[in-house]
Amino acid sequence: MTDQPLVRVLDLHKSFPMGGSDVTAIRGVRFDLARGELLAIVGASGAGKSTLLQIIGTLDRPTGGTVLFEGSDLFKLSEQAQAEFRNKRVGFVFQFHHLLPEFTALENACLPAFIQNRPRDQALAEAEALLKDVGLEHRLRHKPGELSGGEQQRVAVARALMQNPDLVLADEPTGNLDTHTGEALFTLLRKLNRERGITFVIVTHNDKLSAQADRILRMEDGMIANS
Repeated sequence: MTDQPLVRVLDLHKSFPMGGSDVTAIRGVRFDLARGELLAIVGASGAGKSTLLQIIGTLDRPTGGTVLFEGSDLFKLSEQAQAEFRNKRVGFVFQFHHLLPEFTALENACLPAFIQNRPRDQALAEAEALLKDVGLEHRLRHKPGELSGGEQQRVAVARALMQNPDLVLADEPTGNLDTHTGEALFTLLRKLNRERGITFVIVTHNDKLSAQADRILRMEDGMIANS
């Protein structure tokens, strides 16, 4: 780890117009994220957890405040530079896997590389290695409809790792899974964090799983209740 945080969130605010007035989702959030850390963000529904994750990943813009990645202000970048950041430096895992139903597990995992027009054979070889790492070497040619919920999420994890990102943002990745499968997936994320040094931010309602993180941030009413 370096002395400089991988991510710095400074006085972040986010409001949405609704019914002629503004609804505030994020209120003055501030924290640092160390390189190689696995951070869990917990809190009740509507506390602002998912909005915070989307802003860190530049999927949404803040109303006020700053997000620094390796010291650079993400929201001073051009739209093209932000798109490059999302594709090359960040991996996303959502509660719903968002796999393309007509593609195989291998092809779904390859999508970030295909978007970057990387050589097809190289991308397929790297995706196959990643799917083996997440325990799906026997399911490479299967389509999402032929996979269990846990297997589909493992494909989504492999896809998130395809560009060797510095940061993975996971929003309720176990939320649609049964207890045993969810615990297995979280164990996989923890293993990838330790073995690959990838920084993870994981939003979860599961206190048992969040207890395995390096640090927990609890959100209430759009604010950090602890740090």
